[in-house]
Amino acid sequence: MSPDSDDAAAAITAAAATTTVAPPRRARHRRSRKTLGQILREKEWATDQQIEDCADEAKREGKVIGSVLVAHEYITEDQLVHALAEQAGMAVVDLDTIEVPREVVDRVSVSIAEVYKIAPVKFEEGVLTVAMADPLQVQALDDLRFMLNCEVEGVVASEAAVDRAVKKYYAGQRESVEQIIQEIQESRDELTYDIQYGQQTTSIDIEQLQELANSMPVVKLLNLILIQAIKDQSSDIHFEPFEDEFKVRYRVDGVLYEMMPPPRHLALAITSRIKVMSNLDIAETRLPQDGRIELNMGHNPVDLRISTLPCIYGESVVMRVLDRSVVALDLQRIGLREDDMRTVKGLVDKPHGIILVTGPTGSGKTTTLYSALNYANKIDIKIITTEDPVEYDLEGIMQVQVNEDIGVTFARCLRSILRQDPDKILVGEIRDLETAQIAIQSSLTGHVVLSTLHTNDAPTTVTRIIDIGVEPYLLCATLEAIVAQRLVRTICTNCKTPYEPSAEALASIGLTRADLEGKQFCYGKGCQRCNNTGYRGRTAIFEIMIISDTLREMIMKHESANALRAVARQEGMRTLRESGMLHIYDGITTIEEVVRETQLMV
Repeated sequence: MSPDSDDAAAAITAAAATTTVAPPRRARHRRSRKTLGQILREKEWATDQQIEDCADEAKREGKVIGSVLVAHEYITEDQLVHALAEQAGMAVVDLDTIEVPREVVDRVSVSIAEVYKIAPVKFEEGVLTVAMADPLQVQALDDLRFMLNCEVEGVVASEAAVDRAVKKYYAGQRESVEQIIQEIQESRDELTYDIQYGQQTTSIDIEQLQELANSMPVVKLLNLILIQAIKDQSSDIHFEPFEDEFKVRYRVDGVLYEMMPPPRHLALAITSRIKVMSNLDIAETRLPQDGRIELNMGHNPVDLRISTLPCIYGESVVMRVLDRSVVALDLQRIGLREDDMRTVKGLVDKPHGIILVTGPTGSGKTTTLYSALNYANKIDIKIITTEDPVEYDLEGIMQVQVNEDIGVTFARCLRSILRQDPDKILVGEIRDLETAQIAIQSSLTGHVVLSTLHTNDAPTTVTRIIDIGVEPYLLCATLEAIVAQRLVRTICTNCKTPYEPSAEALASIGLTRADLEGKQFCYGKGCQRCNNTGYRGRTAIFEIMIISDTLREMIMKHESANALRAVARQEGMRTLRESGMLHIYDGITTIEEVVRETQLMV
């Protein structure tokens, strides 16, 4: 998983437990809290300078100030625990000196203990007391009240002490999707409610649906499915109902993998649970719906974009996982070679012009554009984007969400953006002539415009823009470059192995034995780290076509895409296949990946 998978799991479980139909939560008296720094100053445990320096370091490195102060040995772990307890208004407990009865331990499952970083302490008069490593995580107490069906109060212990207690009391215990499914199948409890699809009318008991959505087996199962998928850095999670089964698949590095399927009779319950989490209408099963679940994994925000689609045997649900900790929005880390890096930076630094990034859905266009914007994001540069949807929040950049249902289209947003005095503009996608024309006008009036199109390669993009109605002379006056890209899976560094490719493999990529001189080919044998696939992660390959004077003349003459490609290659453009071959020679990816994602240009 991405860094700190326990935090990720905690965020998922918290979001899953917090629903619009959950029981009302206890009102909490709100008061202003002292900061940790104020408490440490008052107790004279740390100086102003130490607190200030550690606060800067914590902000810079995405850490919490308490751990930084302990790391620098300005305060002790015990002092930190007592300061946090005072800040939260809780008591302190020494977990190493107490023995928790087994019946109290059994009230909290191992997954909840690990996910929330808590350890049960005692259960008296209907109140469960838990030790927390982070006492300011008040949301956790609310979620635990709902999930454990009792009143929950918190006390404070050090993170190390909580970890020791969890290992002590839950040694050898482990929950998995398979285990929970097995328990559900053995119990065959009341979760057998389903509806018949394919009928003209369907009667649904809303109260029963809500009860199903909040039942503990469904909550636990869905939590673990999400946790497992995000641990494997999935980009999408698919819930697919069929006549006799309910499939769960997740896409990792562009390839779908199937998990152990839940029982078919849980399809409606799981679908309803997802709808509740994303504030969708659980009674509406005839129309597609779109929703969103916002999570916070440690210091990394994660969004789940939800899409439901009515099918003949139920509703298909797909979750798009947008995890900032997995996606590196940095030009240095998206796969650009050194010469391509200099080229892209030079394009973004231009005072005006249009830069287009093209490729099919899921080829990494948005990541490339966001990385370019991050590079350009300086105090003296005003950047505004218009997107559908806004996938990642970028600090210091004004981002506009397109909503065509109320008339907020790309074209309409772009007109308003021009009155906001921007230097650089991102248009999520050029879909029609109106948007293309306003983008061109924006460029002509001194703005850099970045946008995307769905075409196969750079030269055919020119043909596509002209086909939607843009005059060639306007295109020649504004277009600076077209960047085509694809994503290829990278070889797992843990099991990378050199090998000599077969004649068939070489022929598939247009090479001969003579071309092997001085080159080494690698593949992944498969290991536990990469789930025995031989691949872990993806990188991009690029085809960058700079619009030279020669190409502008050819565009004015309506030359074909093949003619444009031939001249661009003479001027130094690498095709997608050629960029992929360089990645093969560098041991980054395999022949099979490049052949799958590119075509040979002659």
